[in-house]
Amino acid sequence: MDNVDLQVLRQVAQWQEQQQPVVLGTITRTWGSAPRPVGSVVAVRGDGQIAGSVSGGCIEDDLIARVRQGALALKHPELVRYGVGAEEATRFGLPCGGTLELVLEPIHAGSHIEDLLARLASGARVQRVLNLATGEVTLLEPQAAAELLVLSERTLITTHGPDWRLLIIGAGQLTHYLATMALALDYQVLICDPREEYAQGWNVAGARLLRGMPDDVVTELRPDAHTAIIALTHDPKLDDLALMEALKSPAFYVGAIGSRVNQGKRKARLAEHFGMSEAELARLHGPVGLRIGARTPPEIAVSILAQLTAERYGVTVGASDAASTAEAGCKL
Repeated sequence: MDNVDLQVLRQVAQWQEQQQPVVLGTITRTWGSAPRPVGSVVAVRGDGQIAGSVSGGCIEDDLIARVRQGALALKHPELVRYGVGAEEATRFGLPCGGTLELVLEPIHAGSHIEDLLARLASGARVQRVLNLATGEVTLLEPQAAAELLVLSERTLITTHGPDWRLLIIGAGQLTHYLATMALALDYQVLICDPREEYAQGWNVAGARLLRGMPDDVVTELRPDAHTAIIALTHDPKLDDLALMEALKSPAFYVGAIGSRVNQGKRKARLAEHFGMSEAELARLHGPVGLRIGARTPPEIAVSILAQLTAERYGVTVGASDAASTAEAGCKL
């Protein structure tokens, strides 16, 4: 679930608190082109006020009209489809032949929206199981490889919470911007820094600070294909061992700050002292981030997250560059 949909759930909880009737719609299937991915949500209040989006606006307009006409005074969840034919697809703003399926559910105390939000606020992943016959909801801890959405005749199961993890080594100024932006992109953010002078006073709401040695933290984290690890301390005593463990893991992205010259020295150390292979060292992104002319810490954070996003989606983009990322002109 991305932050857009999380905002919808927060709005639903607020409307519930005001004792307003609410219908929540979840995209369960799409055929052809569709404006929003499966799992996206939209909420419509009893007076027609809307939060979120599942199309370019036409489906939302239809839902608003149906709510105002009393056609969505649901007692139990209901499955609806839009855009089955070309004419209807055009009417609802879908590309020709596109089809979108929604489960509409009336929100009530048994929907457990506030409980879901509380668990998500703690950084947990949550599986929400909606009984399609009764509208009752059960919240569970998902399996590691749980699908984001599963629809059957009896239940709609959606998995919420961060699906991607970012471990940042070092709690400096750049980390503050990188962590804040990564949270907005739905990463679970972990910061590792055993240094008292950096960790003291560190505070980014939603990011967790770990005080162990970086290599131990990487090992305990058990990185998987949804994990990114980035070293930002400039200190080989902290960065090198952590990078060694990270490069041996299935992490989808491993990067380190520093100029091209210092990246070369880093790779030489990792090969000489830790016996790392050329294939392992080739996985190291350094200088970290895309070549976008970044100079300031927030700009560098943008370049790093842009590269992470490209890696996640398998998109090939321009190479990183020491003059535009990794603190331009850095000689460390």
